[in-house]
Amino acid sequence: MTTNITSLVANVVLVALGILVASTQMAAAGDSFMDPQGPIAAVQKTHLLRATALILIAVIPVLVLVPLIALRYRRRKGGNAAYRPDWDFSARLEMLMWGVPVVIVAILSFYLWKTTYRLDPYSAPFGDEPAVQVQVVGLDWKWLFIYPDLGIATVGELGIPTKQQIAMTLTTDTVMQSFMIPALAGQIYAMPGMTTKLHLVADQPEVMQGENTQYNGRGFTKQKFETLAMDPDDFKAWVNKVRQDGIVLDAEAYKTLAMRTDRDEVQAALGTPEMPDRALYFKLDDGDLFHTILHRYHGGKALPLDQQPGTVAYGQEVGQ
Repeated sequence: MTTNITSLVANVVLVALGILVASTQMAAAGDSFMDPQGPIAAVQKTHLLRATALILIAVIPVLVLVPLIALRYRRRKGGNAAYRPDWDFSARLEMLMWGVPVVIVAILSFYLWKTTYRLDPYSAPFGDEPAVQVQVVGLDWKWLFIYPDLGIATVGELGIPTKQQIAMTLTTDTVMQSFMIPALAGQIYAMPGMTTKLHLVADQPEVMQGENTQYNGRGFTKQKFETLAMDPDDFKAWVNKVRQDGIVLDAEAYKTLAMRTDRDEVQAALGTPEMPDRALYFKLDDGDLFHTILHRYHGGKALPLDQQPGTVAYGQEVGQ
């Protein structure tokens, strides 16, 4: 019987480890920090694995001891377990049951503080070169990426050079949204009239997916974009291509872009044959478009509905 219980416990542990490995492989097959493409995601992965290993120190003994205790102290004839009806305390057992979790929590707290400090999204701890400035505007249901120093903007595609810090400033021109590129950096929220910041670095050329993780309506599932990490020379060529093939992002183009349209609908409205099938390229008409969008919410009074993307007065959804 003891052999059977031990075998059962071993099988449970193996199944749990198998599920962990399988989930890790599935995450690595997609765009996940389990397959990191930059130092920030790599630190996040290390922290997760470290935390998992520490927690298993408490979990595995429980998985093993519970069935063994149930077997050892079960009610049966001829049992050899000691009968101690007046027993109620063991200092050694109490130290073990409480001491191990306390040590685990203390170690986890230290590493959590260390990782949180190192991965502060407002700081730029990775890379010494001047950062590439990217201003990000969340819309329904797409992300607008503005490169103020390069005079270009894109939708559906974020181009970045490898080995160089990318400094992002984020806001939205509609409801609150959640920006995330799992293989490069963690999630951060963006809200209208406010800004948040995020820094990231890509180690090598790669195509990764970014998305909005905050549900915001029917086009939520299509609010994704490709992050193209490129060698510096390829990035320069990409910038020139955006300039060459892009249309002017004037007030009329932005009004169309800001309507409640998903990626495919806005592509049909503003795309040209020279652009990729799933991305829009723009040349900036307003050199300070990002702050123009941001400061519209700082007038001290409610923004009229016909100036607020996401409302019927601003513009109906395509097809309605």
